[in-house]
Amino acid sequence: MKKDLKELYKTQVVPSLMKEFNYKSVEQVPKLVKISVNRGLGEGSRSSKEMELSLSELTNVTGQKPVVNEARKSVAGFKIRDGMPVGASVTLRSEKMYAFLERLIHITLPRVRDFRGISPDGFDGSGNYNLGLKDQLIFPEIAYDDVTQLDGFDIAVVTTAKTDEEGYQLLKRLGFPLTALRT
Repeated sequence: MKKDLKELYKTQVVPSLMKEFNYKSVEQVPKLVKISVNRGLGEGSRSSKEMELSLSELTNVTGQKPVVNEARKSVAGFKIRDGMPVGASVTLRSEKMYAFLERLIHITLPRVRDFRGISPDGFDGSGNYNLGLKDQLIFPEIAYDDVTQLDGFDIAVVTTAKTDEEGYQLLKRLGFPLTALRT
């Protein structure tokens, strides 16, 4: 029987991290807080059909309805007006977060062509990891025929880790296909 990520975290990741980093309490062990999936609408912001397609793709991938982010001020050089939709985002927590992460690790990332792992350079210095995907077609929930233009996703994995090393070890033990961390 296959263990889900939450159970794996409780039974294997917590004890191994406590041993490695000499934590005195289980509460000191880093844990996942949320996963934020974002997408810029680009040209889709001018066409309602493109925007609806983009929002439905984000909904299919995450299992949650996205929030449309609007421009805060006008930028003439980019032909953006104040209040115009410029992006969409979804914040996943608890069960949906673990379900999305499990699909990302075991199904989606292995579908990337010539996949050899993801770079540990996406850590921000505080134990959080950021990943950019250029192509939405690696997600099995998106039908190839429905895609009109290739737009990727930005995925931010937020943890309670204090350092990149703690965040790296947490994600590595959860099964994230990270390559070796450079120090």
